[in-house]
Amino acid sequence: MFIAGIISEALLYSCFSFVLGSFILNLVPKTVRPEIRIPKGILLGAALGIAIFSFLPVLKIVLYLYEDLGLGYTLKSVLTNFEVGKTWISTGMISLILFIYLLPIKLEQKPLFSLTGLIFTLILIASLGWSSHAASLSKLAGFVTHSSHFLAVTTWVGILMVVSWFSQNHDHWLKFLKWFSPVACFCLVITTLTGISLMTFHMELTDYVSVTAITYGQTLLIKHIAILPLLAYAFINSFLIRKRLQKEPSFNPIPWARIESVIVLIIFSVTGALGQASPPHELNSMVRADGAAKLFSFFHPGEISFPIHFSPGAPSIALFLIALLFLVLVIVMFMKKAPKALSFVLSLLFIVTGYIGFMLSIS
Repeated sequence: MFIAGIISEALLYSCFSFVLGSFILNLVPKTVRPEIRIPKGILLGAALGIAIFSFLPVLKIVLYLYEDLGLGYTLKSVLTNFEVGKTWISTGMISLILFIYLLPIKLEQKPLFSLTGLIFTLILIASLGWSSHAASLSKLAGFVTHSSHFLAVTTWVGILMVVSWFSQNHDHWLKFLKWFSPVACFCLVITTLTGISLMTFHMELTDYVSVTAITYGQTLLIKHIAILPLLAYAFINSFLIRKRLQKEPSFNPIPWARIESVIVLIIFSVTGALGQASPPHELNSMVRADGAAKLFSFFHPGEISFPIHFSPGAPSIALFLIALLFLVLVIVMFMKKAPKALSFVLSLLFIVTGYIGFMLSIS
């Protein structure tokens, strides 16, 4: 179920991003974006996927309870009495309506078609925010924070995903970057602020290092490290490519945008794993009951004494410098026109080296 949860959440975020990006780009004039052709089957699959992949939290509760109460009764009870079940009913219905709505239309024919689809998607995002863990802790604040975070992420990623995989050419790419770069920067700021706020619903920020002793903290750490290569590719695709295109109009920027979208998929997968882990409440009690995370124990076997401190020594500082070198080389690979696969490998090496450096820095 853990692996299923990771895959399901990653696919859910991808479906939301794809649907949202499709509607937004079809509302943008063709003169300021490349030609885009979105297969109808994929768009319909993404709309239906929102209903399918958002069902997993309901399924987890049902599987936990059904042996005592029976499958049919448990499913009915969860859907009608649990907040997560009631929310999924509305999510499933809206997703199904969106699916039926998209069947006979072509988005490129009228902006109204995309605008209506966008409204449906915003309602779905609000529904997801209403059933989020943050909303269960603080209804209004959690709902607003989670929904804003999710909307900012899926807007940025959705546009990137659609334009990188479904562009027929790179015409008007400079004009596309002229409006997309500020949008991406704004989304990044909102994502960062709301992301920090969401963390405070589960933990004190000062406990960040100590929380790495449990699976939740390990996953959060890996996610944060993986964001840095994403920012490097965002820098390449927003600024360096603009300069390259001004000098070489025939240069094709799409493969670099695709690498950025693959990094995003990795982060989505890590976020899916984060959603399966228990948030920290009483660290001492959690570690006594379940033990430390396996990755933490690999680097720090033995008894854990809280609080855990961040105190880098010579080996970890050396690893941080090597990781920084890998990150710089990601950008250098673009400037030197090196193979794109090498750039991607370097970004993975940054994540691994940065993670090991962090783990060797705590005591």
